[in-house]
Amino acid sequence: MAVTIKSDREIELMREAGKILANVHKELEKVIRPGISTMDINKIGEDIIRSYDCIPSFLNYNGYPASICVSINDEVVHGIPSKDRILMEGDIISLDAGVIYKGFHSDAARTHAVGEISADAKKLIEVTKQSFFEGIKFAKEGNHLFEISEAIGRYAESFGYGVVRDLVGHGIGCNLHEDPQIPNFKQRRRGLKLQAGMTLAIEPMINAGRYDVEWLEDDWTVVSEDGSLSAHYENTVLITKGEPELLTMYE
Repeated sequence: MAVTIKSDREIELMREAGKILANVHKELEKVIRPGISTMDINKIGEDIIRSYDCIPSFLNYNGYPASICVSINDEVVHGIPSKDRILMEGDIISLDAGVIYKGFHSDAARTHAVGEISADAKKLIEVTKQSFFEGIKFAKEGNHLFEISEAIGRYAESFGYGVVRDLVGHGIGCNLHEDPQIPNFKQRRRGLKLQAGMTLAIEPMINAGRYDVEWLEDDWTVVSEDGSLSAHYENTVLITKGEPELLTMYE
């Protein structure tokens, strides 16, 4: 496993990529409402990314046809935008996006409410987000990677939720997906020792029901097998000698 340690210069570029992506997500949150199509969200997102002279990380990545992954309700990740897919009151929507800034990637995801949503849906979104923060308590130099994984899974599973196993987080840098893979559930081993300068895309994907998922016929969209709601929360994280730095964070 070749995990890259980023130089000071590379970290600066990744900070800028993260800052830009945080702004993309902040602007996209403002347009989410009943009646908008997922294709409109994709177009707005791509336009914002390009306005910063950045390239969308996802567009044409392994053949993916859009710039923003837009996943609704039981869709876990990689939903393909469509002009015929219209958001409705009560939906939850996960937006996953990445940007390339001067050759370096950032990657982040958020799940949002569409209008008024059920208490159960709201709780799933909140627990998924908090599971990320439970995990990054261990994202410090000298700790081991799978301490993050265990903390995420333990927290989400304490609410009876299913932690997706077929999809994991990843390293990130001049490539969108780098070593190491980062599961969101307990592993038998401790994993590699974390070092300052590592950059990780940590991304809990949590189902309200079982953890099992399946792929739709488009070969991209992943859904919960039991049809339960799913939420996704992700940031690009820099490991430091102290507290981790969240490169894609916005309030």
